[in-house]
Amino acid sequence: MLNVKYHVEKAVLKQLLGYLRKDPEQHLSSIVSLLRKVDTGKLYTSQFDMVEELLKEEDNNWVELMTKLTKEVHPHILETIFSNFLLNASIKGWEEIEKNREKYGHDIPFTLLIDPTTACNKKCIGCWAADYNKALNLSYDELDSLFTQGKELGIYFYIMTGGEPLIRKTDILKLAKKHNDCVFMIFTNGTLIDEAFCKALCEVGNIVPTISVEGFDDATDGRRGKGSWEDIKRAMAVMKDNRVPFGFSTCFTTANCDSVLSEAFIDMMIDRGAYFSWYFTFMPIGCGTDTSLMATPDQREKLYRTIRHWRETKPIFNMDFWHDAEYVGGCVAGGRRYCHINANGDVEPCVFCHYSNANIKEVSLIEALGQPLFREYQKNQPFNDNQFRPCPILDNAPKIAEMVKASGAKSTEYVNPEDVDDLVAKTIEYGKTWAKRAEPLWEENLASKSKVKKQGNTCG
Repeated sequence: MLNVKYHVEKAVLKQLLGYLRKDPEQHLSSIVSLLRKVDTGKLYTSQFDMVEELLKEEDNNWVELMTKLTKEVHPHILETIFSNFLLNASIKGWEEIEKNREKYGHDIPFTLLIDPTTACNKKCIGCWAADYNKALNLSYDELDSLFTQGKELGIYFYIMTGGEPLIRKTDILKLAKKHNDCVFMIFTNGTLIDEAFCKALCEVGNIVPTISVEGFDDATDGRRGKGSWEDIKRAMAVMKDNRVPFGFSTCFTTANCDSVLSEAFIDMMIDRGAYFSWYFTFMPIGCGTDTSLMATPDQREKLYRTIRHWRETKPIFNMDFWHDAEYVGGCVAGGRRYCHINANGDVEPCVFCHYSNANIKEVSLIEALGQPLFREYQKNQPFNDNQFRPCPILDNAPKIAEMVKASGAKSTEYVNPEDVDDLVAKTIEYGKTWAKRAEPLWEENLASKSKVKKQGNTCG
């Protein structure tokens, strides 16, 4: 329950955001000072320290990004997302999550990734959702119950994918309006984003779209079908015109490596209005998947180095889903920080791990989070001390097979269920090959951190 103190803090934050829009450079530090006061549990002290250091630098790309956000994003969306994510999800919610972790004896995730539907108007090559029955849906009432149960546990951040989640856009808007204390991120192909939907997004204020893109026109149309690139450009243009913040996601493969890691591509995404990105390494999920799309060691290292470089030079928040594991202590799946609920209600450790012991249509959310497979995950995390090798499927096989068998979990794929040993057969040699590159890369990373720390101590 959000108390009087929270509402006072939210009102003060609203006032500060008003000042921020008028003079971003002057008032950014005031936002950090307020959040320090709200963070009574000192959960994010090191992050606030880092932000304050960045704010001291002139011509900093992060200051440029935050300035753009305050000036370009619709005021209602900015205020709602800012307060819901920082106050509700990251501070108030996290305190509740910690209490419930102690109460129930297992982890409670920071976010739930949910599929409202498996229906989709695309058939993308290599899509993990292709092995789900296309007629599956979670009803409005089931989704409403999930969000209600989640908030009782301290979860205020929800991600939706599919299928194409915006096939259910009417229900999503209705749910976002009802649960107006939460943040909803929607992974979408962009085809159903139009002027009317953008107006609705400005009204509810708590939905952020993420557009799936594979590179330039040839790479995107090659994987997502002819005309997909034009759909994406149109969707981005209408969101930018309506001041709706959005990001992009890309599935990083052998086919699009050079494209999506080019200066031309990231600059174009920034120019079109993207404020953040998600880079996901291709996973060979499902029977018959094209394993040739799995990124080579050279390409994975290029991904790591490029994203790190862009963080120092580009006004966009780039996330590297694999190599950023060091910032969260390894793999976040299995309910440790997140989990996936598919459109049939199966509660899976990860969007890429199609095995489960629990279905949300049969048990409560807290019971699903305590399922045997999740406990196996949490018992084994991190799966590797080298956190450039975080994944139990891609980087540390046969760990996934051991956990699935120990927990008695079953495949959740419906078109063609995949035996976990068959999955391991596709990744075990790949993991060994990547390890040879990842080990010196991790040592280099640790040495760099140590050097920065020593320099900081000397300066202090």
